[in-house]
Amino acid sequence: MNRTRLLGPVLVVVTLVASVVSSLGAPLIPTVATTFGVPLDAAQWSLTATLLVGAVSAPVLGRLGDGPRRRPTLVVGLLLVSAGGATAALATGLGVLVVGRAVMGVGLGLVPLTMAAARDHLPAQRSGPLIALLSVCGAAGVGAGYPISGFIADAWGLSAAFWFGAVAGLLALAAVLVVVPPSTSRGSSPLDVPGAVLLGAGLIALLLGIAQGETWGWAAPEEIALLVAALVLFGAWVRHQVRTPHPLVELRLLRRPAVLTGDACAIVLGVAMYALLSAVTSFVQTPTSAGYGFGASVVVAGLVLVPFSIVNFSASRALPWLTAHLGARLLLPAGCLLVAVSATSFALFHDALWQAFAMMALLGAGLGVTFAAIPGLIVRAVPESETGSAMGFYQVVRYIGFSLGSAIAAAVLAARTPSSGPPQEAGYVVVMWVAVGVCVLAAVVAWVVPGRMTATAPAPAAVQDAELGGAGLIGVEEAVEVPQARDGSGEASRRD
Repeated sequence: MNRTRLLGPVLVVVTLVASVVSSLGAPLIPTVATTFGVPLDAAQWSLTATLLVGAVSAPVLGRLGDGPRRRPTLVVGLLLVSAGGATAALATGLGVLVVGRAVMGVGLGLVPLTMAAARDHLPAQRSGPLIALLSVCGAAGVGAGYPISGFIADAWGLSAAFWFGAVAGLLALAAVLVVVPPSTSRGSSPLDVPGAVLLGAGLIALLLGIAQGETWGWAAPEEIALLVAALVLFGAWVRHQVRTPHPLVELRLLRRPAVLTGDACAIVLGVAMYALLSAVTSFVQTPTSAGYGFGASVVVAGLVLVPFSIVNFSASRALPWLTAHLGARLLLPAGCLLVAVSATSFALFHDALWQAFAMMALLGAGLGVTFAAIPGLIVRAVPESETGSAMGFYQVVRYIGFSLGSAIAAAVLAARTPSSGPPQEAGYVVVMWVAVGVCVLAAVVAWVVPGRMTATAPAPAAVQDAELGGAGLIGVEEAVEVPQARDGSGEASRRD
């Protein structure tokens, strides 16, 4: 068997599985709520838990996958995805389901490893196009995953959607065992275990505080204790990261204005993205008897997100043209404002299903431009030896934004949910206006703290790769590994 010829297809399969794992979230939340008899804000944890684990697993798997440990890391990661899917499928209560979904979140950190494997085992003339294809698959997998998982859940029940994820993980695992060879790189860096623990604990405290604020009361002692604990844990994490010789992420890079701009926009846009995805998919499935909503099936809710995926990818491909015509400095503010326009449109006009499709297309356009531009902005601003660390931190903050957006949407809807029945229509409108506010804030940051990008300067090959890697959407980590091709097997390449 010529394993080299099969390596590309197998890495594509792993990428698709990772992106589908992330797509088992937003459209299924109303089904989770109905199946287990819980409110929407509680059901939202079936998505938030996945994103939370993804935020921590991305840098951890990147470090564990260094050097000779890449293939074992892929194997263990896919095993966990399958085990989590089986746990979620067999769950008889929301708590077990959330645990299963959290374990599945490990899959969100696997895609950078597939790109590293392509770079490691294939010649440059093949690895470059394959990395581009993996980037496309990250977007295509999510676009296909939403309606597919919705169709499976609608036809055979909620558990069938999670069995689908478990079986897909096992098939990808078998392919990795047969085809993917051991890494040719011998060097590796130690894993920052204290950093991973502090980051995870801080995120859990913060997300629990946001989710329980309306239930406990924002001035309740337990609520204050959670938020203070989050602040202390994040402070300890920052202190540890700047002092340890092998940090999980390199925080010192934030002293560069362009890096600060890109990461600030990434976390804010991540908040808006998942708040909007969660709210719109729940809104369209709300029965018309509530006085709003369209009573759509989970399949239709998944199809609503297809324009988001398609336009997101198309907009990212148009980045060079947009840079030439708008100027590099205007890209991020314009993209942030386009996301704000999409949320504004649905806040004002949501009495026809086509408006949800149109809103998602606008959202995809805004995020396609911004998430494609941010990697290039960051890479241009840092020395070649710090590229991997800079892109690793971008990866982390984007997932943190995703987690916060999911939790904020749940908290806002919970505050406007009566004792029985779905949330009030006003709750969804508030989510839209929250997204508008944070996106306008991101646009201001992107304009006031300009990066050192120029529209006329040609981007080096690594920057072009980073921009290519920004094509994806939910759960797309491709930009992390691509720029490191510049670093060979040096230390910077290992500190992602």
